Amino acid sequence: MAANVNQPLYTVEILRLAASIPHLGRLPAPHGKADARSATCGSEVTVEVTLDSEGRVAELRQEVQACAFGQASAAVMGLSAVGRTAAEVEQALGEFAGWLDAKRDNPGAWPGLAALAPARFRRARHGAMLLPFRALLGAIEDATGRQS
Repeated sequence: MAANVNQPLYTVEILRLAASIPHLGRLPAPHGKADARSATCGSEVTVEVTLDSEGRVAELRQEVQACAFGQASAAVMGLSAVGRTAAEVEQALGEFAGWLDAKRDNPGAWPGLAALAPARFRRARHGAMLLPFRALLGAIEDATGRQS
């Protein structure tokens, strides 16, 4: 997989997403919380959730300290996280990671991930882009563990 060096890294869509992260802040009484950090770039994402009676995300809040790609990924994650189960997030994370690693031709079923295509060929950005999904999965698992 050869990188297209003429393709702009920061597209209008990436910058728009990075500037419009939904569900920012903290929940007053989260059921679960997870922090994720990239050792590669130092990006950090914290996600808090409440779950409904079926284990689906009912409410979500996030704090994001990341590059534009990490922020854009947090926006994409946040736009479609409510109503998701741990299994759905785990599947999305696996598909997204596989796409970034060129093991898949598409990023999977999670809406909006294709907007992150300019960073596919820049491995140093992958960790930051996966953080929001790792943190979301961790927060759901934390909430599920507390309910057991």
